[in-house]
Amino acid sequence: MVDNDKIEALVTQAAVAFSQAEANGSLDELAQARAAHTGKDSPLRAMQRTLGGLSNEDRRLVGSQIQTGLKQMESVLAGAEDRLRARDLQARLVRETVDVTADIQLHPVGAVHPLTGLIHRMCDVFVAMGWQVAEGPEAEAEWLNFDALNFTADHPARFMSDTLFLDPPENHRLLRTHTSPVQMRALLSRSLPVYVVAPGKVYRADEYDATHLPVFHQIEGLAVDKGLSMADLKGTLDHLARAMFGSQVRTRLRPHYFPFTEPSAEMDLLCFVCHGASATDPSKPCRTCKSQGWIEWGGCGVVNPAVLRAAGVDSNVYSGFAFGMGVDRTVMFRNNASDLRDFVEADVRFSRQLEGVAR
Repeated sequence: MVDNDKIEALVTQAAVAFSQAEANGSLDELAQARAAHTGKDSPLRAMQRTLGGLSNEDRRLVGSQIQTGLKQMESVLAGAEDRLRARDLQARLVRETVDVTADIQLHPVGAVHPLTGLIHRMCDVFVAMGWQVAEGPEAEAEWLNFDALNFTADHPARFMSDTLFLDPPENHRLLRTHTSPVQMRALLSRSLPVYVVAPGKVYRADEYDATHLPVFHQIEGLAVDKGLSMADLKGTLDHLARAMFGSQVRTRLRPHYFPFTEPSAEMDLLCFVCHGASATDPSKPCRTCKSQGWIEWGGCGVVNPAVLRAAGVDSNVYSGFAFGMGVDRTVMFRNNASDLRDFVEADVRFSRQLEGVAR
């Protein structure tokens, strides 16, 4: 016969074990004590398995005593477990507390390079007019860079002093000297009419100084359609100039020569420092325009029929215009930057300074 004193002793032993685990602050130890005192191999569970050999009356009495003992153990166990979990949560909250009032040090944020930002802005001007942005390789075929654009075999631009040719020479490949090959690629691969703008890096054998870089950026445009004329070119460039320099900008076209356009012109901007006054008043010299009153921005003209024929376009039906200007120079004009080397020296402070005005 199982007496009640033995059950109470087992309950007391379990309570002591649970309290010890709680005092040690260990949930793992508490789980071990639970298995030892309330699990299937615990002494009280073993007593339950002997009830089958008792009479009905004794089975009910002893079974009731065992159930009471188990409930007492589980009550003590639940209390200890709740207190341990609450203590563990409080400790974790303390460990993970974040002081939102404390000063923080963020990693410095980069900036869009002013050349990249201005290229995007200039392209947006043309995309808004329905033009498309075209790209091409920087290592280009000599035929696309020169021959297809009506450069003669003895043209000075082909000389090694200007052009960076790639080895081996028999492959006739070079680092493009302008983005005009992209225009020719567009004529060869697209159906007419064609309206494309081609931004990108170009390479020349130039000195590295305040006004020259061996690697710089151009943006060129080409429009080939029926009935295009110099007037369409002038209107397009005037629109671009206003978008870049404001509605008060003044422009002029000055006769010039390019192999790939005829007639050709240089587009000038009225000096935005002296407003042209230095050209007529020697007492007011201007460093920006060198006292000429105007600043050269880029070249343009009506596409030479020879260029159209090289691309398989009937020059009797179609005409077009093309233009190109330096992006680096445009950034300098817009922001009064004096040294081109600042654009390539990877100083993020320079990019941050011009980031907002370049976009």
